[in-house]
Formats: sequence, C-alpha cells, structure tokens
Amino acid sequence: MDFAFDARTEELRARLLAFMDDHVHPAERIVHEQRAGLDSPWENVPVVEELKAEARRQGLWNLFLPDSEYGAGLTNLQYAPLAEIMGRSPQLAPTVTNCAAPDTGNMEVLAQFGDERQRKQWLEPLLAGEIRSAFAMTEPEVASSDATNITTHIERDGDEYVVTGRKWYISGAMHPDCRIFIVMGKTDPGGADIRRQQSMVLVPRDTPGVTITRAMQVFGYEDHYHGGHAEVVFDHARVPVSNLIGEEGGGFAIAQARLGPGRIHHCMRLIGMAERAIELMCRRAVSRDAFGTSLAQQGVVQNWIADARVAVEQLRLLVLKTAWMMDTVGNKGAHTEIQAIKIATPRTVVGILDRAIQLYGAGGVSQDFPLAELYAGARTLMIADGPDEVHQRSLARRELKKYR
Repeated sequence: MDFAFDARTEELRARLLAFMDDHVHPAERIVHEQRAGLDSPWENVPVVEELKAEARRQGLWNLFLPDSEYGAGLTNLQYAPLAEIMGRSPQLAPTVTNCAAPDTGNMEVLAQFGDERQRKQWLEPLLAGEIRSAFAMTEPEVASSDATNITTHIERDGDEYVVTGRKWYISGAMHPDCRIFIVMGKTDPGGADIRRQQSMVLVPRDTPGVTITRAMQVFGYEDHYHGGHAEVVFDHARVPVSNLIGEEGGGFAIAQARLGPGRIHHCMRLIGMAERAIELMCRRAVSRDAFGTSLAQQGVVQNWIADARVAVEQLRLLVLKTAWMMDTVGNKGAHTEIQAIKIATPRTVVGILDRAIQLYGAGGVSQDFPLAELYAGARTLMIADGPDEVHQRSLARRELKKYR
C-alpha cells in the first residue's frame, strides 16, 4: 500500500500551494474591501477576475474534471489533495480556479449527458469561465431530501417544454454572469416508477417567466463566491424540447450521478477547512496568555488540538480511499464510502471549527477572522447534497441487508 502522491499530483500541489500563498490568501481581505465599495453585493469583484486570469495562466484551471477532453484529466485520487488545498480558502480558491460548485457539477452533467449542441452552447463557455450556472432542484414546499417529492412541472407542449414551479437555495443564481439553469422537474408525475417521473431541462436565465424573487442567506451570510443562493420562480417558462438533458424520465439518475462527485469534492475541501482551523488554533494558542500562562499550556486546549489532528488524519484517509474506489470501481461501487464521508466529514469539521471559535473568543465569531464563515459553510454541508440522516438511513439499510 503506497500512501505517496504521484509525480503529477506533487507538482500541481506545489504550484497550487504557492498560488494560495502568493495570491489567494493575500486577496481575502482585499475582496471584502472591494465588495464594500460596490453598488450591488453581486457585482464582480476586480481582484477575483485578476486571480482567475492568473490561475489560468499558471495552468491551475478546471482541475476537477477527470475528462481530459474538457478538464485537466486528473483522477479523483489526484484531485483530492488539490481540492483540500483550495478548501483552506473555500470562498475564494475554488472560484478563481473554476472549480467551484455548482458550476463543477453542472459541467459534469453537460459533459456526461449533454448533446453536442448543449455542450457547445453551455459547457464550453463554462469551462472558459465566461459564464456561471445554477442547479435548480430544491423546493421550499416539500422535503427535498427525497428528490422524488419535487413538484415543479415540466410539461410538453408541441416543440416546447413549459416549466412551472418554485425553487429555493438555488446556488449560483444571484451571480451576474449566471446564464443557465439546469432545472429538475416532473415530466410524468403520475408514472408508476417514482424515480422515472423526473427530467432535467436547460432554462436560460433570461427566459420569460423566470423570476429571481430574493437572495437567500446562510447563517446571515451571502455566499458571493458561489454566486449566492436564490429563490426562483418558473411561471410557465418555455424552452425548446431540444433543451432536455438526456431522456425524459432520466432526471433522477442524472441527479444521482451529479451528486456523487459533488459530495466528495465538498469533503475534500472540508479537510482543508479543518487544516486551516488547526493552524489558526495553534497560532492563537501560542500567542495568547490567560490567567498567568499561555493558552498553549492549557490542558483543554492541547486536547482540542490533538483530537483535531487525529480526526483530520482519519477523515483524509477515508476520503482518499473513497476517491480511489471511485476511480477503480466507479461511483456506484463506492456508494457506501461516499455516504460514509458525507456523514463523517461535515460533522467532524464543524466540531473542530467550533473549538477553534471557542479558543478565539469574541474574535472567533467576528468578521476579523475566517472561522465564523468557515463554520457556516461546514454546518450547511450537513444539509446540502442530502442531509446526514438520509445517508445514515441508506447506509444502515445496506449494512443490514448483509444479514437478512
């Protein structure tokens, strides 16, 4: 068993680490300053566009996509340590390297299921970073953790589909460069197979009948880098039948294919968030005194740091194993491992960040340090891409099945 990264991964890691130190981390405060001077919080920030150009110049672009025709051609195992590095600045690094959700998942869908016209019209400009996109599945009126519950209608009328429904927490929709929605709805609501009732269609943002009603906040934050999260109404929005992705009734299967890689990408980045939290904890501990001694000498603080290091090492090994399995036996073959990391990683990282916030006191919940924003992102991932309980239920059933 070889735990070393291959030569290409090591070379990319070195370049990406230098890019983070030289460009990304220094830009974090600049981004906040520039955004404060904008007329709208959703306008493009100049320094982000500069970083995108620099990342592309350095070849740190589209690293997530294993298809070498469109992306870097890296395996999941090769991409994992790179995504971890990006996770140290999750609100900035994925965006400037064109590796940010929801665009990554949407590009994977178009690459895998889109036809030639759809890839030409939408995938190519997404790969170039010229436009952004959104994935519209979650709805406020139903428990969207069960994707068969969605109520949005996609009804065929001659050569067009008519889309009617209400979605929310639609990531990417507030970004000014968002040009296309991938919308999941029911084309056959009365079908006998509840997993064949859904389809996915491409709906351009400027389609009549598409209205973005409001931006949704997460713990009071507006997620600018991922294009925000929006409530969107589709009121008899009409698109050509040719905008169907794949086949009618294939929407549920496409969603599952999309969410598998998305889940492991989130977990990869979460490990990077935890590593940054540990670094911040250690720096704080050695630089602060309380009650006559350094915080680093307090037993409780030492326990927090030691437990965090053990937990991160465990998580990393499980995520790397999952990435290796996805590469070798496919996403379906790695289903149990994908669910395991989706359960374990967010909740563990939330705990590490919680301790880091406690160590920083008032500073931990302030805007002067990244911990509060990191916490909001990590806590959200206990819900996003399927809440913990859904994955626990499915994983337990699979384990129990062995004994029945």
